[in-house]
Amino acid sequence: MAIYELACATGHHFEVIQSFTAPLPSCPECGGATRKIPSSFAIGGTATVPPPPERMPQTWKGTYRGDRDYVTELRHTAEARQEVEDKHPELAGDRRPIVAHEGRYEAAPLRAGDTPTAPTGTAGHSHSHAPKHGHAHGHGHDGAGRTSTG
Repeated sequence: MAIYELACATGHHFEVIQSFTAPLPSCPECGGATRKIPSSFAIGGTATVPPPPERMPQTWKGTYRGDRDYVTELRHTAEARQEVEDKHPELAGDRRPIVAHEGRYEAAPLRAGDTPTAPTGTAGHSHSHAPKHGHAHGHGHDGAGRTSTG
């Protein structure tokens, strides 16, 4: 069964659903002979580009603990992205492996060959906020990071 758009000689337009082998019906308004009119068509939807590797899950937890269906979907998405990048190299971006992506590198992953930046806050020896402090192993640091014994 197919939908046909028909018209008669006097200009009446209508649609019918029928087999392609069935004879064309008469015009329902005037009873005249009808003919098929080429139908217009529309293409719907939008084109999407698969996400870059940076936006794909990077951890076991991010893959719903290795859910087989989800990981398979991720692999298909990664393959689709690779095909797009092969056709359009300008979309490829930085292909160096990501070596750190959590903690302070969450917003800007550390890639192979990058020099890690000095930590901020209290995690390392960034002492701009502390005047002087001591360590249990016999020395202290002043606010500028200089070591003193005492």
